[in-house]
Amino acid sequence: MKVLFVCLGNICRSPAAEGIFRKLIQNEELHTKVFHDSCGTGGWHEGEPPDGRMTAHARERGYDLSDFRARPFDPSKDFENFDLILTMDGSNFSNVKRMAKSEDDLNKVRPFTSFCKIHDVTEVPDPYYKDELGFELVMDILEDGCEQLILHIKERLP
Repeated sequence: MKVLFVCLGNICRSPAAEGIFRKLIQNEELHTKVFHDSCGTGGWHEGEPPDGRMTAHARERGYDLSDFRARPFDPSKDFENFDLILTMDGSNFSNVKRMAKSEDDLNKVRPFTSFCKIHDVTEVPDPYYKDELGFELVMDILEDGCEQLILHIKERLP
């Protein structure tokens, strides 16, 4: 199973989701069966580490984002290489679906929040222009969705 997390700049939400997911699959001993990555629909942060505020909030909860670097979504490779492409908000969902070349590509794209059980939200809000509480809310939503995503994947693995 290969999972791609997608947000706008790949410096807040999607690397945090990937960091949470990485720790959870290690805890569940699924790291040899599940591949993960993150990217952004915009490429202006390419090569940059995650936002320092997001890195700090993740670290406080035990997630290490230090090795992540932003990259743009690549439709020529990402649709082929991933089974699930999970977008953080409606804008990214629309942008990624617009780049799809086939029905198979379209079927891989889902809102990340479709996996949330505790939080009744349709988007993971972008915390970039928010205060500390905005980052905490994003972490809460991402932990919720990633925990449910792990259950979803475990049901589908041999």
